[in-house]
Amino acid sequence: MITLSGLSLEEIEHITDELGASKYRARQIHNGIYLKSAKTIDEMTDLSLKFREELKKIAVVTDVKIKVKQESADGTLKYLLEYPDGEYVETVLMRFDNRANLTACVSSQVGCAVNCSFCATGKRGFIRNLTYKEIIEQVLTIQRDTGLKVTNIVFMGQGEPLLNLDNVLKAMKIFNENFQIGARRLTVSTSGIIPGIEKLAEIDMQSTLAISLHSANHETRARLMNIENKYPLDKLHKALKSYIEKTGRRITIEYLLIKDLNDTVESAKQLVNYLNGIKCNINLIPYNPTEKNDYQKPSGNSVMRFKSLLEQSGKKVTVRLERGADIDAACGQLRGKI
Repeated sequence: MITLSGLSLEEIEHITDELGASKYRARQIHNGIYLKSAKTIDEMTDLSLKFREELKKIAVVTDVKIKVKQESADGTLKYLLEYPDGEYVETVLMRFDNRANLTACVSSQVGCAVNCSFCATGKRGFIRNLTYKEIIEQVLTIQRDTGLKVTNIVFMGQGEPLLNLDNVLKAMKIFNENFQIGARRLTVSTSGIIPGIEKLAEIDMQSTLAISLHSANHETRARLMNIENKYPLDKLHKALKSYIEKTGRRITIEYLLIKDLNDTVESAKQLVNYLNGIKCNINLIPYNPTEKNDYQKPSGNSVMRFKSLLEQSGKKVTVRLERGADIDAACGQLRGKI
């Protein structure tokens, strides 16, 4: 049985050719999947009943199931999705009352090999990469379930996107071309996989690159992120400068604030020095508690002090709005547990 979700227009045309139908029918199917978020072939009512019956003999729209759906008090939706092989990932839809944007936070892997000490995902370990179809199915599932149109996509869910770069890039191309989501509304976040950053610079990715930095001190970052031992701060700095020089694009620095660990005045000074000459915006993320560590959320005063110190260096600094913490859907809390 063919799964239609994830197919390009050309691939759908091959199916309609086999059924003796026109390319116009292929376009109708394509629009039904990506623009109208049809859940089933029967919902593609612009197709004739006879053709729908023929198509149903060989194809289904999706083979992904919603295992669990949770809604936060702030309107955030978290989905636990089951793939045909029995593996699970979580994906999140974030809604903001005063914004038209609907942001999907998608996963790129089942589990994660990077195993940052503050993140729940790494506790599962790495299981496998997601295919590009499995990545885009996350957004399609959200749209089918809610009837809403996702406008922004961030690769900040489970997994390290740059360790599954080919599938991530193919999914991004489909988001851009088939979902009609502009490249600037797609963000790829990485813990600092230097070969992946270099490849993105070579292809001149038009989407936003976000770097999970979390400390500009080697010892502190190594405590938070094992990846620091493989791709240390000095080499990462060179890779980021090269990326900016080649692409001319501003990057986003993500910085998780943890009480008394990396939210001090000294930590802010180290970060300012590290980012000197790096064209970037800084996104501060107050820590969200997860299981099996002793980290604590910083105080509001500590966050504002840290923000002010960074702004004095001339950088644009924002504090990420916490969404979905009550359902373990906030930054660092996704695990894919059943």
